[in-house]
Amino acid sequence: MQDRLACPHCFSIQLRKSGWEHGKQRYKCKRCNRKTSCPIEDIELLKENVKYKKQKQKAQDITRVERKSFREFARVENAVEEYSKELKKLFENYKLHKLTRKHTGSKKAVGVIQFSDLHFNELVNLKTNKYDFEVAAKRCQYFVSKAKKYFEIAQIKNVVIALTGDLLNSDRRLDELLNQATNRAKATFLSVDIMQQVILDLNKNYNVSIAGVVGNEGRANKELGWSNIVATDNYDYTIYNCLRFLFKDSHVKFIDGDPSEIVVNVAGQNLLMLHGHGSLKGGIEKAVNQIIGRYAGQGIEVHYVIFGHVHSARVGDNYSRSSSMVGANDYSDKALNLSGRASQNCYIFYNDGNRDGIKIDLQNVNNKGYKIDKSLEAYNAKSAKKTKSTETIFKVVV
Repeated sequence: MQDRLACPHCFSIQLRKSGWEHGKQRYKCKRCNRKTSCPIEDIELLKENVKYKKQKQKAQDITRVERKSFREFARVENAVEEYSKELKKLFENYKLHKLTRKHTGSKKAVGVIQFSDLHFNELVNLKTNKYDFEVAAKRCQYFVSKAKKYFEIAQIKNVVIALTGDLLNSDRRLDELLNQATNRAKATFLSVDIMQQVILDLNKNYNVSIAGVVGNEGRANKELGWSNIVATDNYDYTIYNCLRFLFKDSHVKFIDGDPSEIVVNVAGQNLLMLHGHGSLKGGIEKAVNQIIGRYAGQGIEVHYVIFGHVHSARVGDNYSRSSSMVGANDYSDKALNLSGRASQNCYIFYNDGNRDGIKIDLQNVNNKGYKIDKSLEAYNAKSAKKTKSTETIFKVVV
């Protein structure tokens, strides 16, 4: 009988007699070292119960995983649906201008103006740096005006706008949620509004072409993806295609290509655009040469590479890295102990194979900036106060 007994605590059958308790035989388990006077007597029943409980737990785990997946999918689908409705409403209520011009002139050089890591919708309120949509509109306008001066020297008539990702700030982390100016739909609209003013401003003097790739911050999903379907599930891609829709019947040209990497021919030179969060890990010089070698294996000679991502500017011989429009924020200032400055890069490519790269500092600007609707930004308490103006009704002087 003792061989059929099992410990009620660990279900081991390694029991030995250990005295008496209230007139009943007491046993001690060799496995868990605990004592009991009420051992399990039917081992077969115990095995069936354990088997049943395991099956039940397995079914519960499967159901839990399925329900969790469904909830997450439903939340994303509902968010996308509301995002689309809100964005459609904004485009219907606001009229954006798209009157464009066509220019003729020298084709000896082409200008490239790179917009990278704009992080629209981020709020920064440091002693050394402030950022919101109003500051972004000022920095974008100043950047265009400075780039124009360099382009005029080279007698340029054709300009490529290179959008290299992270146009919209992420909202996946708590810090980012607390420091966003407005919701996704309104932020997308404000971003499109600023960028369409950039396009029109440049088009006053130049023929404009636009090429874009997506970054990592604007992705809709938690995980990074590299296939076209997953990579285009990105707010950078949405902004790019909203601009394409606005200028579909105009002189502005949009250059199609891979959403993660695109090669654009500029004045006879192949310019590779990417964001920099994937294939540029590790040593930059080595990574750039590897990318150039990869394209060479496909029969494509890449002459120059531009990217962003790490918010630190560098202009080199065969590649350039743009900084960010936002500059330093809480994360870089407190978590990384780094200081940063807002800046962007522009370039001049000549048909004789030469090229110039220029970093334009945007940290301290005091220009008027592009127009934005401040009421659309009044979502966060930090930005809502800007829409309220005080007025003196009655003043008492003693």
